[in-house]
Amino acid sequence: MKSSSAKDKRKVLKNKNILLGVTGGAAAYKAVDLTRRLKEEGATVTVIMTDASKNFITPLSLEIASGNRVYSDLFDTPMSHITFPAAADLMVIAPATANIIGKFARGIADDLLSTCLLSFRGKVVIAPAMNWRMYENPIFQKNLQYLISHGVVQVGPEKGSLACGEEGIGRMADVNEIIEAIKSALSNKDLLKERIIVTAGPTREYIDPVRFISNRSSGKMGYAIARAALRRGSEVTLISGPCSLMPPRGLKLVTVETADDMRNAVLQHLPEATVVIMAAAVGDFTPQTKEQTKIEKSDELTMRLKKSPDILSEIGSMRNRPLLIGFAAETGNRLDRARKKLIEKGADIIVFNDVTSAGSGFDVDTNKITIIERDRETALPLMTKEEAAEAILDRVSDLRA
Repeated sequence: MKSSSAKDKRKVLKNKNILLGVTGGAAAYKAVDLTRRLKEEGATVTVIMTDASKNFITPLSLEIASGNRVYSDLFDTPMSHITFPAAADLMVIAPATANIIGKFARGIADDLLSTCLLSFRGKVVIAPAMNWRMYENPIFQKNLQYLISHGVVQVGPEKGSLACGEEGIGRMADVNEIIEAIKSALSNKDLLKERIIVTAGPTREYIDPVRFISNRSSGKMGYAIARAALRRGSEVTLISGPCSLMPPRGLKLVTVETADDMRNAVLQHLPEATVVIMAAAVGDFTPQTKEQTKIEKSDELTMRLKKSPDILSEIGSMRNRPLLIGFAAETGNRLDRARKKLIEKGADIIVFNDVTSAGSGFDVDTNKITIIERDRETALPLMTKEEAAEAILDRVSDLRA
């Protein structure tokens, strides 16, 4: 079992110091939720507000959310424009108005936030928010592109209804998107050279045009792996069965329904892959025949099933195949079945979990896994699926190094 310090490394924001700048835009109220979420993830958040932002939100709201004093006056705390950036792991500006982006691009330092930006030597994440006319202004775009060319990370904005009542691009990115950008900026890019296929979710095997056989997979584990792989620099193709999850930005999404669809999609993208992680719950059986019209209701129905394609075994038997990782979701502590699967399927790793164990079943945000290889096994405690994804990718990183 890994030490607590090793587990903490999988919590991307644990013990990170975030310097958050809040500027004068209508989206400033979202900074409260962003601050709260960052703190829940284990980060320490120090907030700097511009004078304009106080017209939209009070410092007290952000003090309560962060648990720390909120700063705004350049001369209130001597040398704060040096000490705050020196202590920060990351700077985030959300919302980032045209004004602060223009100041940063042109090296203007006339308040606490702008002086901190010029003093900071780490990664900066900005979440622009403004009217669409301002966002599309060529002078603003020149400033924005200049910052991006110097390594500043932009997240959003989104297109939609704006605070002024108009429609267009300029809405601040969703808090989830901002947090994902922050995690990516803080993540080790140890998988930068990898091209990873991740499968996720269930499959549907149709009985007739309206009925199908499926399973309870939510896709959460596979999507967590895809997100974590993106953060760590890899090129990701996510092949997803039907689920209600929002796919991460920046990957190639392929949607499928049946086991045959899943197989065809995996084989199509296999030549370009260096790693394949089969987290999908592909149906083991499919009806021998699919009725072309809806089956009429009756007292009983007899149905013959046939074996679905075994994608893991098919890849495992190939020569010069990518690194191959499969999953074994069992009912009970059947590690023996997972070990057998590792050998029979020709996989490099099998990730075992007992779906009947508390917090380790379907449609939950946690998992308790054992990473099984031919020469070692690593049993991990109950953790979030995001942390489990990081643990799996730690082994990928080790094996691909």
